[in-house]
Parts: sequence; C-alpha cells; structure tokens
Amino acid sequence: MSNRIKINQADPAGYKAMLAMENYIESTGLTTKHKDLIKIRASQINGCTYCIDMHTRDARKAGETEQRIYGLTSWRETPFFDEQERAILALTEEVTLISGKVSDETYSNAAGLFDRTYLAQLIMAIITINAWNRIGVTTRLEPVLILEPAA
Repeated sequence: MSNRIKINQADPAGYKAMLAMENYIESTGLTTKHKDLIKIRASQINGCTYCIDMHTRDARKAGETEQRIYGLTSWRETPFFDEQERAILALTEEVTLISGKVSDETYSNAAGLFDRTYLAQLIMAIITINAWNRIGVTTRLEPVLILEPAA
C-alpha cells in the first residue's frame, strides 16, 4: 500500500481545476468511443493501472468489445479500428510520448479527418488524460478489485 498524498485532499482547488477540465471534455462533441480510446491508450502508455482499470470498465459499459480493448496495444496490426480511430490513436501516442514530437504526418492526417473544433477537442482530451495519468502514477493510485458474479 502507498502512503502518498491524495491530491483531492491535499490540494482541493487544484483537484477541482482538473475536474473542471474533465467536465469540459465530457461536454464536448467528442464521441464516447473516441474518448474511451484516448483514455485507455494513453493510460496504457503511461502505465497508470488505476486509469486503465477505470476506463476499460467504462468502455465496456458503453459497448466497447473485449477484442478491441485487448487489441489497443497493437492497434496498427489489427483490422479492428477505422481510419478516424487510427488517426486518434496515432495522435494520442505522439502527444503522450511528446519528447518524440508530434509528426507532421500524424497531425495532417488527423486534421484531414476532423474539423478544427473536433481536432482541438481531441488534443485537449489527450492532454487531460495524460494529466490524470501523471496524478495516478505519481500518487500510486490503485484500482479496487471488483469481484464479478460467476456466469
């Protein structure tokens, strides 16, 4: 177990600001499927177990398939994702791994598939989940085991 701080208790105002950003993302025109793909893939890259657990459960509830969730780590090698989803996943990876820069090819591809507002909202969603991941990893948030009833 971790004895690291709980951001929401140690800095309620900062946490409230993060929640405001999350609420903004939820109010945009981004589809649930697109938001889920962003949240899961960035969380996988960042190794945020808490967020991976939360967002895969949310995606399943929203109708996402197990096959696509499992295929996210190798999305380039699967036929499971359409052109827009592939552009979103590429952009998510490059923004998350920002030290490698966001390539002109990745940006141009996304810009050609989405209007300016949707693209801006995608970028903001990617940035927001990366901030949450950094909170989760830094403070060692842990998912809670949920025992599912036997089928």
